Amino acid sequence: MSLNVAMLSPDISRVTASKPIAGTTPTTATQAVPENDFAQIMASMAADAISTVKTGETTAIAGMQGKAPLQQVVQAVMQADQALRTVVAVRDKVVAAYQEISRMQI
Repeated sequence: MSLNVAMLSPDISRVTASKPIAGTTPTTATQAVPENDFAQIMASMAADAISTVKTGETTAIAGMQGKAPLQQVVQAVMQADQALRTVVAVRDKVVAAYQEISRMQI
């Protein structure tokens, strides 16, 4: 079973560009550029999760062919499982936050 990489790592470059709100002037505290913004962190986490799942799949296939020891296969599969569970948990939190925002009255 193989994951579709396009589903896990959407293009988030449009999220990173931010413009100040009209009518506001940035203060010295808001002018500081963070080292990593939220979109970069999420992209990095998605790339790490994809890499971990791919490694798990590759190791599992190598184990079936007798080229990898059982302990290595189990460790790789467990890491892939943990990465997938983390991605699903983050997705659920993002969906819940979106639903909460959509319920707000303007």
